[in-house]
Amino acid sequence: MSFEISHTLMTVAMAATLIGAVAGVLGSFLVLRGQSLLGDVISHAALPGVVAGFLLSGTRSFVAILLGALVAGALAGLSVQALRRGTGMKPDAALGVVLSLFFAAGVVLYSHAQGQGGAAGLQVFLFGQAASVLRADLVPMALVAVLVLGVIAALWKEFQFISFDPEGARAAGLPVNALETVLSVLVAVAIVLGLALAGVVLMVAMLIAPAVAARQWVDRLGPMVLLAALFGAGAGVTGAVLSATGQGVATGPVMVLAATAIVTLSLAFAPGRGLVARARQRLRARQSLHRRQVLGALRGLSTEHGDPGYRSEETMLDAYLGTATRPALKRLEQDGLIRQVAHGPEGRVHWELTGRGHEAAPDDGPRNDGMYTDGMRKDQTGGQP
Repeated sequence: MSFEISHTLMTVAMAATLIGAVAGVLGSFLVLRGQSLLGDVISHAALPGVVAGFLLSGTRSFVAILLGALVAGALAGLSVQALRRGTGMKPDAALGVVLSLFFAAGVVLYSHAQGQGGAAGLQVFLFGQAASVLRADLVPMALVAVLVLGVIAALWKEFQFISFDPEGARAAGLPVNALETVLSVLVAVAIVLGLALAGVVLMVAMLIAPAVAARQWVDRLGPMVLLAALFGAGAGVTGAVLSATGQGVATGPVMVLAATAIVTLSLAFAPGRGLVARARQRLRARQSLHRRQVLGALRGLSTEHGDPGYRSEETMLDAYLGTATRPALKRLEQDGLIRQVAHGPEGRVHWELTGRGHEAAPDDGPRNDGMYTDGMRKDQTGGQP
């Protein structure tokens, strides 16, 4: 029993790795081109192909169903391009029309198959099921995955060009329409590849989520594609294995939850673009602005009193700016822009600008060059003139 379980898990893990990696790679181009909905269209459009393959073959033949899904998905992608080019329809409208048409046709065919009493096994292709992947399926999956990745590698520069500058690529003489067609067909192949595990409804998440997560971490296409492949493989393995070890748990939703967790962590903690990093950047910007305001206040008070060495008390600065200034004063002191001096009969702590502080402070008032020179001399000698 333990051998059978490990054998099944290994099969599922290898299949999920292939599917997740290929989906992550292709999803990167969809995300960068702003065509995430195209994956959704092709994924849902595979439904009528799945049911048509079942009806035409008369059995739940894996090959017939996958071929039907591939034809339907590729036809949907080509239909979107035909509507955009032939009618001038906007991309979002073309995607919406094709998605609605194909998915509606799929629901009608599925209802017809249910009426014949033989559609129970088709639910595997709707939501995915790890147990439906057999060891014999790994070889054709691997061959298809290698073929897809090989095409991407061969047309890497062209796909990169049309992803970032399609008009420039067209002006350079590249066959942009043909390249977009190839990319749409590759997306359809990737979706068909993952039907047994993720299903037609949720396979789109395996295309988009890893690419979105990878985009948060890197700024270049090459690293993004590699990272998206790793994220896709990780989400696929996690979801498929958890599903295989559970009882009656559909694989597709678990894979999507795993991919969503990766996206959530990336959105929160990725350096530079993550929510935490951006919150820190905003905090540092506010602190920097506050320190600059404190320097400006010290400079303004010294200008108003006609004394570049004028010493200001913390409470005076708080009132001047209408906010607490102690954190900014401490940081400015560490940076050598201001210094503490004892002033008054009680020897209370006051603050004055150093020479560097005078240079760094914003110029909020008229500048007395002679007085500023005396202030610089005072700073250099370390005492009052």
